[in-house]
Amino acid sequence: MKFILGKKIGMTTIYDEDGAQNVTLVECTSKVSLIKNKEKDGYSAVQLEIQKTKNKKFKKEFRVEENKLEKEAQLDVSVFEIGDKVKVSGIAKAKGFQGVVKRHGFKGSPKTHGHKHDLRAPGSIGSGFPEHVTKGKRMAGRMGGKRSTSKNIKIVFVDKEKNILGLKGSVPGVAGRVVEIASIK
Repeated sequence: MKFILGKKIGMTTIYDEDGAQNVTLVECTSKVSLIKNKEKDGYSAVQLEIQKTKNKKFKKEFRVEENKLEKEAQLDVSVFEIGDKVKVSGIAKAKGFQGVVKRHGFKGSPKTHGHKHDLRAPGSIGSGFPEHVTKGKRMAGRMGGKRSTSKNIKIVFVDKEKNILGLKGSVPGVAGRVVEIASIK
């Protein structure tokens, strides 16, 4: 299994024999901070870390069947090849407080027939019993800012000198945010 941590740089367009491709660039500079084995910990895993900010490090553990890495080893993009399929996880963009039309795709009310100021209102939210809003009711609220995973992302660009991966398509998060890249089994 191949895996690495990186920081999202942004998006660009790459031109090749297939034409124009929208690509997300990720700078991958992570190192092994901890190794867990079956005898001591009950499972086999490798913990990677990356410098998130000046004083803060981001750590993520990846389970492995057999470990070939050593502690303090620097990982680079050379483990990946063009054409590999990976899954990319991270924290999605936060979109703030949103209404039901944007957050859940509600239709809204018609513009006519007695509807003056409730075009984007949710409508009825419950019945006479149990006399409170039931848990999980789709209503207005905060949107985004949660962990998200994009699967089947294809690697189309590998720069081994600058440790940059080019991933075809969108990757969760804003520029500068840490993402986890792992090969698909």
